[in-house]
Amino acid sequence: MRDRLEKYQVFLYLAAVLAGLAVGTHSPGRVGVLEALLWPLLGLLLYATFTQVPLVGLHRRLANARFLAAAVLGNFVVIPPVVWGLVQWLPADPALRLGVLLVLLVPCTDWFLSFTHLGGGDTPTAIAFTPLSLLLQLVLLPLYLWLFLGQAGLAGLIQRELLLAFGGLILLPLAAAFISEHWAGRAPRRRRLIEGLGWLPIPLLALVLFAVAAGQVDQVVGAPGLIGWLLPVFVAFLIIAALLARLMAWAFRLPAAQGRVLAFSFGSRNSFVVLPLALALPAGLEAAVIVVVVQSLVELFGMLLFLWLVPRRLFPMLDGRDH
Repeated sequence: MRDRLEKYQVFLYLAAVLAGLAVGTHSPGRVGVLEALLWPLLGLLLYATFTQVPLVGLHRRLANARFLAAAVLGNFVVIPPVVWGLVQWLPADPALRLGVLLVLLVPCTDWFLSFTHLGGGDTPTAIAFTPLSLLLQLVLLPLYLWLFLGQAGLAGLIQRELLLAFGGLILLPLAAAFISEHWAGRAPRRRRLIEGLGWLPIPLLALVLFAVAAGQVDQVVGAPGLIGWLLPVFVAFLIIAALLARLMAWAFRLPAAQGRVLAFSFGSRNSFVVLPLALALPAGLEAAVIVVVVQSLVELFGMLLFLWLVPRRLFPMLDGRDH
């Protein structure tokens, strides 16, 4: 039964997104509840994902210099100029360009872990990379905004939101999973209970997708003109991210499982973290919120495609083995 659930997970996610879009369109009064549930659902999703990964000795994954070099160079050296190049195709609207830069410059640190796990990636390596990724974002995102737009004044707001997300969405679920692993120990009954949590990531991710789609469709429908500009940029970014992951994995001679981590890291962005940033922007920059919302919906469908494309075409296993 669990194998069938994993086999057809993409269809479940697609159904959840379509149902969320329908609810958000026809019952907007219920959206507020769904938006309030989003971060708790993300926390539960990451806890369930973390419980399926051996966390003892996780720090040794940080000794993987080749993967770390590929992940850091790709996310923080190669992708920012790519994003800057994509922004040049947009109208010279400060709010529009700021929104795109905010949402595309830094990698995701929450559901990318679950997508990596479900896509057959090296989840322990992905988890070990997350604290370093957050630290680099704290330092570099304000620098990027200053270099590209002269928006150095956003530094304090950015750093606060990133720290809140790191504490609530990464540290708490990770600590809970670590405690659960020690609690289970070698006791067969407790181990079966923890293993049973392996059923949860797929339905929980479906609930997250439903909540995101329902909560954000209203803003997208209200800005059809912006979508015409933004959709090609965000689709182009996903294509570039997939190709870059393949190139970096080849250049650094990474196994397929770690190449998959790169693909999901490069392709998914920190939209759930930067959305509060966009909402807190000064008057006149309101369009940045719509930009973040549109990107997150495009990313939903992009990650569903990645779940099929990455393990089957981009980084397949040869004869059941890594390569």
